[in-house]
Amino acid sequence: FIPTILLVNGIGLPYYTAAELWLVFFSGVLGIALADTWYLKALNVMGASRTGIVSSLFSPFVILLSAIFLDERMVPWQWLGFVLVMAGVLLVTWRAHRSEVDVEDVKRGVMFATGAVFMMAVGVVMVKEILETRSFLWTVELRLVGGAVGMFLFVLARHRWKSVRDNFKLQQPWGMIMLASFLGSYFALILWLAGYKLIDASVASVLNETNVVFIVLLAWLMLGEHINRRRLVGMGLTIAGVTIMVLV
Repeated sequence: FIPTILLVNGIGLPYYTAAELWLVFFSGVLGIALADTWYLKALNVMGASRTGIVSSLFSPFVILLSAIFLDERMVPWQWLGFVLVMAGVLLVTWRAHRSEVDVEDVKRGVMFATGAVFMMAVGVVMVKEILETRSFLWTVELRLVGGAVGMFLFVLARHRWKSVRDNFKLQQPWGMIMLASFLGSYFALILWLAGYKLIDASVASVLNETNVVFIVLLAWLMLGEHINRRRLVGMGLTIAGVTIMVLV
């Protein structure tokens, strides 16, 4: 991020009020450090398919928070698009046969996943107006710094620094890790937050749900995973919903 900022904005932090700086920083702690930690905890506790279904609460949370704090309202056609997208996402992520998980683990997993997506929603809604009025790249960078500092403090508090350091000594596919970091933590993050800067947060959050379509398509193309009829219908509903959201 820093080379990009220097190239686009030059040297020097642009003007932010103290309240804005703390808000952006806290958004990173909440929406990156804490939310990602809880989301990974949910994955470990109850598996990917159940966690994926619970993560569909992200856009409803954003829509609710945007209505309360940003006074955003979706028109009826956009609500139709939202329903189609959510129905499509559930069809794509639903599995009739899942690995057996203890009921208590499922309850804990749902709690962690729900808390994670709620914190993600709060984290992005709270910086929506700052993204619109201040330097976009600097806001993204400061938010990322908040997330990194929060994660660092979390590792220290849990006394996990030695295990983290030991992992760096192990043989790792560093080339793939670097590529994934560039695409996911740099390029995708910029595009993701740019969506919230340029359009209503409620609409952007619904469009974000299309990630499941891309996951299924990439898994089919790159990993040879089978796409059944239910997933095809779900992808069709998602695309139809997004089309309505974009054209309204």
